[in-house]
Amino acid sequence: MRLGVISDIHGNRVALHTVLDDMPPVDGLVCAGDVVGYNPWHADCVAAVRERDVPTVMGNHDRAVATGTAFRFNSMAGAGVEHARETLSDDQVGWLAALPDERVEYDGQVKIVHGHPDDPDRYTYPDQFSPRLLGEEDALIMGHTHVQGHEQYEEGIVMNPGSVGQPRDGDPRAAYAVLDLDALTVEEHRVEYDIGAVQDAVADADLPRKIGARLEKGR
Repeated sequence: MRLGVISDIHGNRVALHTVLDDMPPVDGLVCAGDVVGYNPWHADCVAAVRERDVPTVMGNHDRAVATGTAFRFNSMAGAGVEHARETLSDDQVGWLAALPDERVEYDGQVKIVHGHPDDPDRYTYPDQFSPRLLGEEDALIMGHTHVQGHEQYEEGIVMNPGSVGQPRDGDPRAAYAVLDLDALTVEEHRVEYDIGAVQDAVADADLPRKIGARLEKGR
């Protein structure tokens, strides 16, 4: 069983479709949250995830859009949340609101959270990975940091596929991973996409230009 693992799409339709086109054959997809926010294609990204029936958890931007709560948002993040609220349908907002903080899938082999198993808003970077994060699952999938990484322990795998729509590890290419549940291995992938098209769309949507500018540096 091979799973495509994505996270932190953040309304970046161009990056999402590039990732889906680049991904090798897999038996399923999972998403560690933040489908919306920052970039302007929130509705398209929600639709793409829903159409594929991807098991998805709630990210902090998803929650902010769905419930009106905040998460120490800077001006860029706040603008993205407001744009999402203005452009998503009621049905799409309802889908975001129904997302759980945690999912256990594939007969208990995979646990998916956004930030940390004990706190969905806690940033957990790869240098903080530990077998202590694991429960009964074989693989723990986290997002939130936008930093790609994984560790393999005797107890199982802890991983972050990185961000599809806004990488922050110094590599501007869209990030995703493939998890092999039989071999218990992880393949990390990066793929170039048309950042200029996203920057043009950010400007056309009257969003802060920094949202597009940061994509060039992967920050």
